[in-house]
Amino acid sequence: MFTGLVEQTGVILRMYANRITVRPEHPFADPVIGESIAVNGCCLTAERFFDDGCVEFFTLSETLHRTNLSAVGTGGKVNLERAMAAGGRMGGHIVQGHVDAAAKVRSLKRLSDGDFEFAVEMPAELAPEIAMKGSITIDGVSLTVAGLGEDFFAVRLIPQTLSATALIERHPGELVNLETDVIAKYLRRQLSLLNDTGHSRKASWNALKEAGLL
Repeated sequence: MFTGLVEQTGVILRMYANRITVRPEHPFADPVIGESIAVNGCCLTAERFFDDGCVEFFTLSETLHRTNLSAVGTGGKVNLERAMAAGGRMGGHIVQGHVDAAAKVRSLKRLSDGDFEFAVEMPAELAPEIAMKGSITIDGVSLTVAGLGEDFFAVRLIPQTLSATALIERHPGELVNLETDVIAKYLRRQLSLLNDTGHSRKASWNALKEAGLL
């Protein structure tokens, strides 16, 4: 499990034979073969640590198909976060590292109030799991939805996020990885089951309470 608080960025050095090698800004302390590291929000298993600090991961075809890792490509910058240790500080939100979809950046602009707004196209299949003030993970960064349209959503980026992550590298038309809130996933599933024609009862406040969701 991750929290969406990026520890550092890295650069993709090589991509070959379903393997990807990343050079972190700083070598990871006490690296462990087989540990999980989120690369742009995608949970990957570290297969090899090199003496210069680089890390090699194996990537499934599904991973490359569903995420933006291939699009970022060799020389591209990625966000890195090691899995949270038991008892660690939960600074962002619960992030599984299971990317739901890659979507295009719509805009990154500075608003009149000085805030930076980052807008992303919203895949239709994820729309029911994205809500105002809800949590969303973009390229592994835990963020809060601050704007919502029919086919896009927007978040606000603080200076720390802009300087410490790779989001500043993502331009309009480029892909970013999205992971919706795991609570929203389970709630959507429960509502789907409650409303299924094969069930005797429909979704209601009482039904949600009985299911332990409220």
